[in-house]
Amino acid sequence: MTLKAIVTGGGSGIGLATATLLAQRGMKVACLDLNPPGDPFIGIKADVSDDGSVRAAVTEAAERLGGIDIVINNAGIGAQGTVEDNPDEEWRKVFDVNVLGMVRVSRAALPYLRGSEHAAIVNTCSIAATAGLPNRALYSATKGAVLSLTLAMAADHVREGIRVNCVNPGTADTPWVGRLLDAADDPQAERAALNARQPMGRLVSAEEVAAAIAYLAGPESAATTGTALAVDGGMQGLRLRPTN
Repeated sequence: MTLKAIVTGGGSGIGLATATLLAQRGMKVACLDLNPPGDPFIGIKADVSDDGSVRAAVTEAAERLGGIDIVINNAGIGAQGTVEDNPDEEWRKVFDVNVLGMVRVSRAALPYLRGSEHAAIVNTCSIAATAGLPNRALYSATKGAVLSLTLAMAADHVREGIRVNCVNPGTADTPWVGRLLDAADDPQAERAALNARQPMGRLVSAEEVAAAIAYLAGPESAATTGTALAVDGGMQGLRLRPTN
């Protein structure tokens, strides 16, 4: 059986790496993005902050794929600042994309997932959901919501045969992080600080996060639901002694 997957935010970074890996594993993949990629994927333009756009894109994906077995809720945006720094409008915007975007896509896809013999949803969460990171109040709040949403959805849909899990990446070497580094006063020093923050001493790659997402989406994890899988170089769980 060829599994059919949709990946939001599939145009770059973790989303594109995930779509690529799923396709390499023989799945049919539709990428939903503001700037969707072309072959070998089915590229569909979609804005996860707009319910009409989401419903139309998911319907088109299901028609062109021949159904939906897997949903990868990966689309998201970042934010910097303490609780004082971001205006209400930005709070609403980031929650609208990072949390409500997953709600809209999942809601639109559930009727198709209920007809699948291998139904799975994987949400891209973050280390920010489980560790206090400086200057990331708004972003962390959205990812904390994603973690709780994942657990609630897993409970709601387990008896329908739909598994729901999430992946918690550490700081990943993605285009968004690259833009943050480029904007820093000393990009090289900032990259070194981010590398040092993770016990393995380096950023996580998009491909490493994609491998975890693909595992949770695939039949190998058929007994796994309501789980948050950390791909963070040990950042959440390890407490190392200083080297000097």
